[in-house]
Amino acid sequence: MQPILKVNLTSGETEDYVIPAEWEKDYLGGASLAARLLYPVLTRVLDPVSQESPLLFLNGPLSGTAGPTVGRFVVCGKSPATELWAESNCGGFWGPELRFCGYDGLWITGKADRPVYLWLNDGRLEVRDAKNVWGKDTYESQEIIKSEIGVPGMHVLTIGPAGENGVLFAGLFCDHGRTAGRTGLGMVAGSKNLKAIAVKGTKKIPLARPELFAPLRSAANHALKEDNLSHVYHDLGTASVVDYADYLGGLPKKYFHSGTFEGVGKVSGATMAETILAGTSACHACVIACGRVVRLEDGVKRKGPEYETIVSFGPDLLIDDLSAITRLGELCDRYGMDTISAGGTLGLAFHLFEKGVITTKDTGGLVLRWGEVKPVEQLLHLTARREGIGEYLAQGSKRFGQHFGAEEEAVQVNGLEVAYHDPRAYSGMALVYATSPRGACHNQSQYFLVDMGQADSSIGLEFYDRHAGAEKAANVARYQDWQTLFNALVMCIFANVPAETMTELINTACGLNWGPEDLFRAGERAWNLKRAINNRLGLTRANDKLPKAFLEPYQDGGSAGYVPPFTEMLEAYYTARDWDPETGKPTFNKLAELGLEWVAKDIWK
Repeated sequence: MQPILKVNLTSGETEDYVIPAEWEKDYLGGASLAARLLYPVLTRVLDPVSQESPLLFLNGPLSGTAGPTVGRFVVCGKSPATELWAESNCGGFWGPELRFCGYDGLWITGKADRPVYLWLNDGRLEVRDAKNVWGKDTYESQEIIKSEIGVPGMHVLTIGPAGENGVLFAGLFCDHGRTAGRTGLGMVAGSKNLKAIAVKGTKKIPLARPELFAPLRSAANHALKEDNLSHVYHDLGTASVVDYADYLGGLPKKYFHSGTFEGVGKVSGATMAETILAGTSACHACVIACGRVVRLEDGVKRKGPEYETIVSFGPDLLIDDLSAITRLGELCDRYGMDTISAGGTLGLAFHLFEKGVITTKDTGGLVLRWGEVKPVEQLLHLTARREGIGEYLAQGSKRFGQHFGAEEEAVQVNGLEVAYHDPRAYSGMALVYATSPRGACHNQSQYFLVDMGQADSSIGLEFYDRHAGAEKAANVARYQDWQTLFNALVMCIFANVPAETMTELINTACGLNWGPEDLFRAGERAWNLKRAINNRLGLTRANDKLPKAFLEPYQDGGSAGYVPPFTEMLEAYYTARDWDPETGKPTFNKLAELGLEWVAKDIWK
C-alpha cells in the first residue's frame, strides 16, 4: 500500500506515514487496518469532537484497480453517537481518486481556526478557506468547490449543515448522493471546521503482480456482471428485496410495531422501476450499477432511494408515497444526515406522540400522525438546524428517549439506530445487531440474506431455518468474519464474489500466497480487534442486548408470534467466538491465537 497523509489542522503540519508491512499483511486495508492504526489513540477519555480525535479515511489494496466493486473507501474514528468504534463505508469515485493522488489514506487531527476545505492534487495539499460553502448543502458545496478549483475530473467529499451544527448522525457525502452515513463522523469533521476534501490524481495504483492481476480482474468482473444477484440489483436496486422482506415479516412498519401495511407494494423496487425510474448510477468501475436515478413530477432527475431510505421514510412511518420518500431522502442528503438514524429517530418521536409521552407542547405545535409527510419534512428541518424539538432529535433516538423518560422505547443498540431487517423475521440478525462493533449495523453482516436462503457452502456456511436459534450462532460469527474482509479490501457487500476468486485477486495485488482460510483468519482478527477497542472504551457483555421492541412478537404478518431466543443465542455465540461470558472480552488465548497477544496483555492486564 501507499503512504497515509497525516494532517494536523491546528498546526498545519503534514507528514507521510508509511504503513508497517506486517500490518498490511495482517489487516490488508480499509476498516481492519484502520482499527490497528487507531488502537492506541481510541481511549475512554478521548472526546470524539476534541482536537485530538482522529478522522481516518482509508482505502484498501484493491481500491481503484477496476476490480469487482472496489471503488469504495472507509472513514473511521470514535463515534460521537455511540462513543465506541466508528466505521463508515462509502462508494462513488472519491476513494479511488485519493489513491490516484499517491496516498491510501488521510489521517486528520486538530481543528482549523476557521472553516476550511482540503484540496489534494496528486501529492500537493492546500488548505483553503471554506467561507463560501460553510452553511451550504452537500450538493451545492460540491459544485461550488469544483467550480472554484476548476480542475476537470476532481471529486469532492463534504459535510452539510447537519455536520456543521453537531447532529450526532451527520455523515460525509460525495458524487451521486454516495454517503459515509453511519456513526456520526460528519459531526467529527464539522467539529474540526473541516467542510470538505477535494481530490484529483494521475498516479498508477501499485500492484505486486499486475500482469496476473489484470486478467483475473477482467474475468471476475465478467462473472459478477452475469451473476443473478447482480442482475436483480441492477434492474431493481437494493429495494428489490422489499416485497419478499414484507412477505417474511422482516420489513418494519410503524416504528417496528406493526407486522402489516397495505402500502408496501407502492414503494417496492419493482414499483420504482415501473413508475419513476429514469436510469441507473454506478460507483467507480462497478459492473452492477445498483444506484437509482429517478424523475419526479417536476421533471428533474435526482437520486432514487435505496432500501434503507425507502423503509425509513416509508413503511416505518406508514408513508406509501414513493415520490415523497425520494424527496425526504434527498432532504437528508442535502443536510448531510444518515437516513437510517434520521428516520429511526423520527419514528420514535411519532411512536411517543401516539403513546402520549410527548405532545404538541414538545413539538412546537406539530401533530405527528402516522402516514403524513409534512410533519416528517418539518422535523427534518428542525433536526438539521437543532431548533425546537430538533435539538433533541439531533442527538439520536437513545438520547431523545432519555430526555422524555422513555429510553426503553428507542429501537437502537449502543446508541446506533437499528437498520431495517427485523430479527423477528431473521433470527440471525439478533446476534448481528447486538454484537456489531459500531452499534446496530447490518453492513457488518447481512445475515438476513443467509436466513433468506443465500447460505454459500463454499465459504463454510450452513443453512438453518430463519427462525432457528442457538444452533446458528457459529454460522453468524463466520459470516461476520467474511464481511469484515469486504470492509478491509474495500469491496461492496453486494458483490457475490467467490472466496477462491477473492483469494487470487488479493494474492496477485498484494504479493501474498494465501488460501481462503487465510481470508477468514484476517476477518476474525479484525473483528476481535474492534471488539477489544470497544472493551477499552467501556463496552461489556451488558451492551450485547436487543431493544425492547424485538422481544415483543408481532400480532400479524409473516413473522407473527415469534421472537428470537436471544439469551440462548448469545451464549452460543460467546462460545463460538471464545469470548469471556463475564466481561464480554475475547479471551487471552483467542487473541493470542490470532496474533493479538499485545492486545490481550492490554485488555487483560
